[in-house]
Amino acid sequence: MDLPSRQKCRIIIPCIGGNANYCSIVTRKRGFCLGRFFRDLKKYRHYAAYAVKSELKSEVANSRLSCLWWVLEPICFMLVYTFMVQVIFRAKEPFMPVFVFVGLTLWNFFNKSILQSVKLVTNNRAIVSKVYLPKFILVLIKMGVLAFKMTISILLTFVLMAIYRVPVTWNILYLVPIFLVLFLVTFGLSTIIMHFGVFVEDLSNVCNIVLRLVFYLSGVFYSLSTRLPEKYNSWLILRINPIAFLIDQCRRVMIFESHPSYISLLLWLLMGILLSVIGVRLIYKYENSYVKVM
Repeated sequence: MDLPSRQKCRIIIPCIGGNANYCSIVTRKRGFCLGRFFRDLKKYRHYAAYAVKSELKSEVANSRLSCLWWVLEPICFMLVYTFMVQVIFRAKEPFMPVFVFVGLTLWNFFNKSILQSVKLVTNNRAIVSKVYLPKFILVLIKMGVLAFKMTISILLTFVLMAIYRVPVTWNILYLVPIFLVLFLVTFGLSTIIMHFGVFVEDLSNVCNIVLRLVFYLSGVFYSLSTRLPEKYNSWLILRINPIAFLIDQCRRVMIFESHPSYISLLLWLLMGILLSVIGVRLIYKYENSYVKVM
């Protein structure tokens, strides 16, 4: 039977040389605390960095174009959506290729992080069942891989801005807090979904459907402010959909030479921290039962 999260657990260290006099019992507390999280983060940071590099290398190991795919993939998606929106739907957004590319960059990071987190523990059962590894490290590894690809896309965005002569101002520095909020919200949601994904087999199907709906409600290839009524626009962006809000804020500072909404950005920062605490707490509390369920 699992112990309560605050109850002390006893760890028996094997006897040395078969002599019972050398046996020792170590007592430690289970459950979540901020200190434990940062200790684990520090302890496993080198492993996480190595795992990110290994996964990136394995993705292009047998590809003839190798790392070039990390550049070609976002550009191809941008061209497809730009053609669809500009030619078929005749949208008139300013700097349309840059507009779409910014939305796709943030969406791909958010969407893939959430979807890949559902089966993260199950897909890594060989590691999870043999050695102890804080399960949130698995989330950070996947997010690290996707963050690397997102960085490439951001650099490509600046190239597109130069090509289409989009003016660059000091407001571009607001990208730092925007991406911090994006990372925290994504990490929090991913850890929570990873936890429930261990116990709910059909969660991946549910996430696919929900994220597809969220995609069309996030303004990835259109402007929410012009396509939705104002009352639904503010309600949808600020209260329900974090990725829609962050895409909108990113476009404001990169394309429209404006500053972000400070209050809303702060609220989503706090929400990201709260989601992260909930997710990590769930993992610490129930991670010993993951192996039994798999």
